[in-house]
Amino acid sequence: MPLSRSLSMTSLSGVLPAWEEDELPVEDLLLFEVAWEVTNKVGGIYTVIQTKAKITVDEWGENYYMMGPYFEQNFKTQVEGCEPPNPAIRKAMDALIHNGCQVHFGRWLIEGSPYVILFDIGSAAWNLDRWKGDLWQTCSIGLPYHDREANDSLILGSLIAWFFKELTDNLGDKPNVIGHFHEWQAGAGLILSRSRKIPMATVFTTHATLLGRYLCAGNADFYNNLDKFNIDKEAGERQIYHRYCLERAAVHCAHVFTTVSQITAVEANHMLHRKPDVVTPNGLNVKKFSAMHEFQNLHSTSKTRIQEFVRGHFYGHLDFNLEKTLFFFIAGRYEFSNKGADIFLESLSRLNYLLRVHRNDVTVVVFFIMPAKTNNFNVESLKGQAVRKQLWDTAHTVKEKFGKKLYDALLTGTIPDMNSILDRDDFTIMKRAIYATQRHSLPPVTTHNMLDDSTDPILSNVRRIGLFNSRNDRVKIIFHPEFLSSTSPLLPMDYEDFVRGCNLGVFPSYYEPWGYTPGECTVMGIPSVTTNLSGFGCFMEEHVSDPAAYGIYIVDRRFRSPEESCNQLTQFMFSFCQQSRRQRIIQRNRTERLSDLLDWRYLGRFYIHARHLALSRAFPEKFKMDPMAPLKVSNTVRRVSVTPAPTRCPSPSASSTHPHHSDVEDDDDESYDEDEEAERDRLNIKAPFAPGAMPEGKKKQPGESGN
Repeated sequence: MPLSRSLSMTSLSGVLPAWEEDELPVEDLLLFEVAWEVTNKVGGIYTVIQTKAKITVDEWGENYYMMGPYFEQNFKTQVEGCEPPNPAIRKAMDALIHNGCQVHFGRWLIEGSPYVILFDIGSAAWNLDRWKGDLWQTCSIGLPYHDREANDSLILGSLIAWFFKELTDNLGDKPNVIGHFHEWQAGAGLILSRSRKIPMATVFTTHATLLGRYLCAGNADFYNNLDKFNIDKEAGERQIYHRYCLERAAVHCAHVFTTVSQITAVEANHMLHRKPDVVTPNGLNVKKFSAMHEFQNLHSTSKTRIQEFVRGHFYGHLDFNLEKTLFFFIAGRYEFSNKGADIFLESLSRLNYLLRVHRNDVTVVVFFIMPAKTNNFNVESLKGQAVRKQLWDTAHTVKEKFGKKLYDALLTGTIPDMNSILDRDDFTIMKRAIYATQRHSLPPVTTHNMLDDSTDPILSNVRRIGLFNSRNDRVKIIFHPEFLSSTSPLLPMDYEDFVRGCNLGVFPSYYEPWGYTPGECTVMGIPSVTTNLSGFGCFMEEHVSDPAAYGIYIVDRRFRSPEESCNQLTQFMFSFCQQSRRQRIIQRNRTERLSDLLDWRYLGRFYIHARHLALSRAFPEKFKMDPMAPLKVSNTVRRVSVTPAPTRCPSPSASSTHPHHSDVEDDDDESYDEDEEAERDRLNIKAPFAPGAMPEGKKKQPGESGN
């Protein structure tokens, strides 16, 4: 009898406490969210604001607006132009337009359809010198003429501060305005708004400190020396001192300063000299399935498409069993050491050795999805897919002839002679197809022609460790140096479908303020490797007592040497390769059940808290709030860890509808106790802590101040 839906099978809603945060009077407020990535996909902040839009629109309705730079192509393809519903906003826009600055309004065509106000930087560039003078007189920050990005951010910030001045003059005391600014590119707008005493509440969020990213990319021993860096000197040597000053000024001007993780909060305290008021973890829009086996079927379907690509890429060398092949991947910006690609490649070399020594019949195909400079697909990769398609067509042609002759023979009541059912021409066609698959070179490591082949970090390290996709290698590498797309002639899959088809995401980052890639794996039920130097990894360590049991493997890169971290990562991957197919199905079920922890419907409450706090500081006579009071919940939140759950646990799908047949073994069904599984989740999974609060028993990190 099929099991009914329960918290243990589909969600953690019974584990996570209900919030009792006081509701804001949104009808008397206007919320503006400012970011360079509004309608403009540049980095991870685009994902933050895009995925958060729906829950914010649900809360604020037509009182929520996003603001960013105008780019004609983005506006044409992503925005539906319309008139602003609020007459005060129309007047503020007209004030800028009548002074020669172009402002565009519309609905961003994403989930939630939020209103966007986009400022044309080019139309206002003639004001740049005057606005540089204003910035210098305001806070003694000078911008060099050659830094295009900093100059553009100043133009955008000046236009936004101008807009807010016009808007608040038109509105008077009601409704009150909240401005939420993301990252240093939007910081100039906050600095100028505060210096001009515009009556509005301000929030500033840094997703990663500028200097922190630069220092880590330069292979500095960052986390052990947080309190030892000469900040001004380091920023000056990297020629980003003016950007750093913009970021730091915005942090100190904001009523409320937030960041996305505890690890970044420690960093910001040292780099920017202000402790964040609220930690606002990044979430995702989580789509639940009506039955647990549905996402298992999606995994199987996507895996089949990846297998087809692998058949073509390794034609002539396909001497490994694809049914016993695991697909690992790493994806993101091409920051070789920050994203952990260096330690990943070294671990793959060691994994290859272990698999060969133990004569393991598992093959691991590893994808590196990181955009780099290329001039096109390489011929060998395209040829492989063409050969695969030719073999497929040949097999179908022969199959149809074979099937027709077999059908005719059965109609006459005879069993045909299998040796004569195929004629000489059929054998000739098949032999020609076989000869076409012969190749005298190894399958390529990269799918594209690299512009900097000799100096590329990934390819250089592949040469060092000697993983060239030879026949005796149990670990194969495919470097795909551009983002995935369903329109690609080589690997026609969108990123989400590709992730669903993989077995393990590996993200051993050294510098990762949050880490959306392992989060995306989690909500799709794909196990992943992360580190305790990423915001995501720290978040999971705090809220899940045994993350590995739920498919979250956390490499210790903070308190172990690089050699020890590399060995730990190797062991994680080798242990994963030793799991049976059924164990992997069980683990995917458990991984997917963590998705509620990452849902914006839950994590969005931290943003609500930050806005409420900003209002209480900007307008204390109207909005009262104890800044030290934590978020209230309706039941007691566990603060202590419990006995870890066993890695091998009963499968929710074992007693209900089975997953796709290609992902099921003929093991004996394990008994499944729904109540026992639910209780295990309640014990192992904890609700997020109060914003900015330090969990009880949490050790103070090296270099962390006691403020």
